Amino acid sequence: MLGLLASELETMSPQLRKAAAFVLDHPGEIGFASVRELAEAADVKPNTLVRMARAVGIDGFEDFREPFRAELRASTNPFPDRAQWLQDLSAGGDLGSLYAAIAGAALSNLEQLFSGTTADDFKAIADAIVASRRTYVIGVGANYALAHNFAYLVGMAVEHVLAVPNEGNVPMDSIVRAGPKDVVVAMTFEPYRSEVIEATEAARDQGATVVAVSDSHGSPIAIGATHVVICPSSTPQFFPSTLAAAGALETLASFIVADASKDVVRSIDRFHRRRYDLGVYWKDGA
Repeated sequence: MLGLLASELETMSPQLRKAAAFVLDHPGEIGFASVRELAEAADVKPNTLVRMARAVGIDGFEDFREPFRAELRASTNPFPDRAQWLQDLSAGGDLGSLYAAIAGAALSNLEQLFSGTTADDFKAIADAIVASRRTYVIGVGANYALAHNFAYLVGMAVEHVLAVPNEGNVPMDSIVRAGPKDVVVAMTFEPYRSEVIEATEAARDQGATVVAVSDSHGSPIAIGATHVVICPSSTPQFFPSTLAAAGALETLASFIVADASKDVVRSIDRFHRRRYDLGVYWKDGA
């Protein structure tokens, strides 16, 4: 159901797309909340949810959400003691409550990342990156460091991964070279950065494989992307959390190394041993 809904996003009207993005971002809520509650949470009219169901070939919303109810009946809570633990943390006053809220948001963001993106999803992206002529990783602002760290790590396994922008330019300067043999991994989270959206749209128009790393299926870079990795960025602070995005990129980097040839593992091992030999890494007793 989720895959079908995601495949229809690009053809939907703005309101239907808004409702569909909410379903894709919050599948756990669809099975138990009322239509009115879901519509209020999605900021759409209840009838919009019905029309969204019809857009994917299902006559009624109750039939649409039956698979979600079945999933809830079959699922178990992987963190049964988490609620009590968070309540215990919050007992420490204002800072204790803030600490508990941050811990809760961090755990929830990671849970949603790994429950919404499967190992097969990561493998498909890793396969595309390993097979590409060049892979561009777009990250600006807080995501600039994530993009460059990812390119640095993956660069030990494959040599054609480039973080953009470089100093003194903008993402579009590099993306103009992207084509059908290339992969573009784009990152942006609400409030979405215009330069990332523009570069992603250009990459898609030029035939590149687009991997969108964002916080919602309704994100401007997710619409029409070949692969979408949802990394929730909720936090009680004023700035978006990058924890889930870092977790996604770390996982993807691991899959790329695993996907590469055996020579890659030997090369990485030689790389690290050479750094010890040259004194780049500190050694106890040296």
